[in-house]
Amino acid sequence: MNTEPLLQSKFDSLQCCVLIPTYNNAKTLKRVLEGVLNYTANIIVVNDGSTDHTPKVLHAYNQLQVIDLPRNKGKGNALRTGFEAAAEAGYEYAITMDSDGQHFPDDLPVFLNALEEKAPNDPELLVIGSRKMDDPSVPQKSSFGNRCSSFWYWVETGVKLQDTQCGYRLYPVRTVNQLDLFTSRFELEIEVIVKAAWEGVEVKNLPVKVLYDPDERVTHFKPFRDVARITLLNIWFVGIALFYILPRNIFRKINGGMAGKEFSDTKLPLE
Repeated sequence: MNTEPLLQSKFDSLQCCVLIPTYNNAKTLKRVLEGVLNYTANIIVVNDGSTDHTPKVLHAYNQLQVIDLPRNKGKGNALRTGFEAAAEAGYEYAITMDSDGQHFPDDLPVFLNALEEKAPNDPELLVIGSRKMDDPSVPQKSSFGNRCSSFWYWVETGVKLQDTQCGYRLYPVRTVNQLDLFTSRFELEIEVIVKAAWEGVEVKNLPVKVLYDPDERVTHFKPFRDVARITLLNIWFVGIALFYILPRNIFRKINGGMAGKEFSDTKLPLE
C-alpha cells in the first residue's frame, strides 16, 4: 500500500495520527487499514484483547504501531491507552476511527482541514464527525439515542451539537491526557467531550459519511448496560454543571472573563 506523499506530509506537519481501537473486528479491519494507509502511515491500533483473527490481520502491517492488551477492558480504556501512546510518540492530535468499517477514510482530510484553519491563538480544538442521521441506512435507535445525547450535552456544557456519539473524531491528545477521566467503556466518549468543553476546548461538528452494513458490522454496544452507564454519567454531569461549573464561570466573568472560549453562541442556563 502506497501512501500519498502530500497527504503524509500534511499529517506529519500537523503532528497528527490515526488511532483505531479494535475488538473482534477482523472481518472489516483489513479494509479499514488499507483505506487509512492511502492517507498516512501514522497509525496506532489498540487491540483490546481480541479473540478472533485480529492479531493475524495486524501482523501483516509492519508499518503500524500496534498495542496488544491482554484482555478486553472496553473501548474507553483502549482509547485512553492510545492517547497516551500518541503523546509518547510525539503526536499532538489523534483522529479516532472505528474498526467496523462504518467510517470512510476519505473523510480524514475533513479533520486535517479543520486543524489547518485553526489560528495559533484559538482555543484547543476537538472535532466530532456529524453523521446524516436522517439517512435511511442509519438505525432508528441510533438516531433517537443521538438526539437524547446531544440534548444532555447541551444542558451540561451549553454547546449545541448535531452529533455527540460519532466515534470519528479529532482529539487534542495532550489536553485529553490531562483530563481527570474515570470511565473505561463507551461512555468515555461522552466524558471526554463534556470535560474538554468545561476546560475551554472548542468542541464542534463537521459532516462525515457513515456506512451501516449489517452483513459486516460487528457492534459491541450492550443497550441495557451501556445506556444505563451513560444515563448515570449524564445525571452526574448535570449536577456538576449546575453546582460547580456554572458558579465557577460566573465567578470568572465577574473577575475579568473566562480564559478561552468555553461556550458556543447557543447556550442553556450555563452562561
